[in-house]
Amino acid sequence: MPSAIELVVDAYVSLNDRIALDGLRMQRRKLAVDLKARTDFDCRAAIQQIDEDITVIEAGLARLDGVATT
Repeated sequence: MPSAIELVVDAYVSLNDRIALDGLRMQRRKLAVDLKARTDFDCRAAIQQIDEDITVIEAGLARLDGVATT
């Protein structure tokens, strides 16, 4: 079963909504930076999940690039 982020990315790709995907990626990147700056909690699991989300989002952006070039 696809994860929530995969479903969201698939929806944005099907809508050809690069702006939404870029915004989602920027939000995840900011969240990762904020969590990495924390020293009072162990955020490694959350950071790993966010990094995986970013990978899925970037794959969606790459799919849009493929659509744009064909």
